[in-house]
Amino acid sequence: MEIYYVIFGMLALLSVFGLIVGVSNDACNFLNSSLGCRAGNYNQAVTVAAVGVILGACFSSGMMSVARNGVMEPAMFTFHEVMLLYLAVMVANIILLDTFNTLGLPTSTTVSLVFSLLGSAIGMAIVSSGSFLSCPLIEYINEERCLKMVIAIFASVAIAFTVGSIVMWLARLIFTFRYQRMYRLIGPLWCGLAFTAISYFIFFKGLKGSVFKSDIQYLIEAGLVPVIVCSAAVFWVLISAFLQYVCKINTLRIAVLAGTGSLALAFAGNDMVNFIGVFMAAKDALFAPEVTPEVVCTLKMGNILAGDGAAASIYYLLGAGVIMVLALFFSKKARKVTETELKLSSSNQGKERFGSSQPARVIVRTALNTARFIEKITPRPVATFVSQRFKPLTPEEETDVNYDMIRASVNLTIAALLISVGTDMGLPLSTTYVIFMVSMGTSLADRAWGRDSAVYRITGVLTVIGGWLITGIAACLAALLVALVLGYGGTWGMVIMLTVAGVLLIKSTFFNHSVREEIRLLDVNKESSMHDFGASAAGRLGRMVGIYNAMVKALLVEDRETLKRLRKKTRNLKRDIEQIKENEVLPTLPTIPAAQADRGQLIFRITEISLVTCECLLSLVKASFNHIDNTHEGLNKNQAKDLLALNEKIGRFYPNLLDMLKAGDYNGIKNMLESTEQLGNDFADCITRHLMHNATDDSGMRNGILYLTLLNETRAMVSHAFALIERIKELYEG
Repeated sequence: MEIYYVIFGMLALLSVFGLIVGVSNDACNFLNSSLGCRAGNYNQAVTVAAVGVILGACFSSGMMSVARNGVMEPAMFTFHEVMLLYLAVMVANIILLDTFNTLGLPTSTTVSLVFSLLGSAIGMAIVSSGSFLSCPLIEYINEERCLKMVIAIFASVAIAFTVGSIVMWLARLIFTFRYQRMYRLIGPLWCGLAFTAISYFIFFKGLKGSVFKSDIQYLIEAGLVPVIVCSAAVFWVLISAFLQYVCKINTLRIAVLAGTGSLALAFAGNDMVNFIGVFMAAKDALFAPEVTPEVVCTLKMGNILAGDGAAASIYYLLGAGVIMVLALFFSKKARKVTETELKLSSSNQGKERFGSSQPARVIVRTALNTARFIEKITPRPVATFVSQRFKPLTPEEETDVNYDMIRASVNLTIAALLISVGTDMGLPLSTTYVIFMVSMGTSLADRAWGRDSAVYRITGVLTVIGGWLITGIAACLAALLVALVLGYGGTWGMVIMLTVAGVLLIKSTFFNHSVREEIRLLDVNKESSMHDFGASAAGRLGRMVGIYNAMVKALLVEDRETLKRLRKKTRNLKRDIEQIKENEVLPTLPTIPAAQADRGQLIFRITEISLVTCECLLSLVKASFNHIDNTHEGLNKNQAKDLLALNEKIGRFYPNLLDMLKAGDYNGIKNMLESTEQLGNDFADCITRHLMHNATDDSGMRNGILYLTLLNETRAMVSHAFALIERIKELYEG
């Protein structure tokens, strides 16, 4: 029996990691609305969510039926097989969720758990029956529950997006983007309805699976729910009016933070099964009186794991809640996943997190054509009225928030209502799916996706939805593979799988040093800031000259490995320049005052010229590497001699550039720039000599193509480099 206690201990340890990883993934579900509208900073939003998590954990009944018998048929498995099945689920589930969090993509812990259980059950069924062909899978799997989950996934995505879009459009039609005036008039009514929806959500979703389940069920059966809801609406409207008009309190901010806490409460109270359900089911199996060392391989688990089982101890639930709260405060991955949804919902322009894709382009074109058609058939007075209500804020009125509190309150209220309705209808909705798609629907209706950003944000939404779908497939296959290794590998299989899981978790937790791309505005009013920008551009030019020099030497000795390494360095340098352009230069340009417009043009031109220069260098390095990689003949002696002479002349220009810039020796730079004409003549002479000797030269055609490519690309690179030096000089001169 000792081995099963080891498995139980591993399940406990993996459950802790599951809580940390799962909260990192699901934090965006209840934090994004308050963060997006600046109802509070990150720590304040997390504090409110932490209260909800602790209350939800304490109220949770711990009925872990999904892990016990929701996907598999326990009567078909022995105790030994069930313990290995649960271990396979946890190993696969943790690795999968950690991978998605590392990529910064939100996914569903519910789907991950269910499909991990499905894959693991299939694997253990194959092990139990001895062969895949002879395995009656239909007897081992609860196929009705699995089909219901898949249908609910697609239904919740479409419904949440559609309802969120419609309600947000109506809300914006009522309030407009300058919502303060209408808020003063109907703020109590709006916030009162929001508080009512949130209250309904807390009681009939957040607490429906808690220790108050019987009391709530009694209210439902007695038909008192409509009375309670109407009474709550009147109560909250009066309270909102008192707070707004008498206490002068921003009730929108309270509504957003209350919604954050309510979603966190329901998350902890109902979704905790996703993290500790397997551990609790394994505990019930291991400590069942029927389980003895003599029957571990023969005892079927039908009676032990049937039904919902006993309620979990409050100490287990409270401990799980504390772990989730600590993960909320200290997990960097939680911030990264939150950033993804906020970026896709943002009303502000800037660097987009995702690129474009063909499906997104088709969707945008179709939407534009549909919008034009609707505009044609809409009566002009109606179109004018709607256009006035949706008139965007002017640049002077805009702030740096992702969206305002009207949209944040719609996000939370609609998500709460949809999850509540889904629960009442018995649909296994995923909180991740509903909240994310409501957020995307409201951002679309709020015209946050303009023509300049729509294709990128739709690509992001498609990427995330694709990630959800892949979650189910990947979870099933991963758990199936792990279950087969555990079932056929015995002790060694267990050691291998636990080692793999441990190594990946340690690597992700302690050795993941990827740097997030931060927006950093340049201060064009400070001379020191502009000088630093120019010096950085000059430094990158120096790196290009060094790479070119190393490339010429490596090409002449046909050093393939060095050329390969230089190609990678050039690509990284080009990527650095692109990030500077996206994260520093482009965000800075709209903020530059008219008096400093010339400086704005200079920093943009310096960045563009740097990028073009690096692209020329990359073409040179790639051409050289491909030539040597294909084992073509190298340059002949005359070509090598001319290329070395040019390389030496090019190398003379850079070494003193930084010193001249720092010393203000602009005459030296001027003399350097005047020598460009002679260098251009040298390139022309090299090309002429090559063409004159081409008839008698025994080097091949590919050799000649490479040489001419090198000369032309080098001449272009040098021309751009001198233009870059001139722009840097102008920046230093002010």
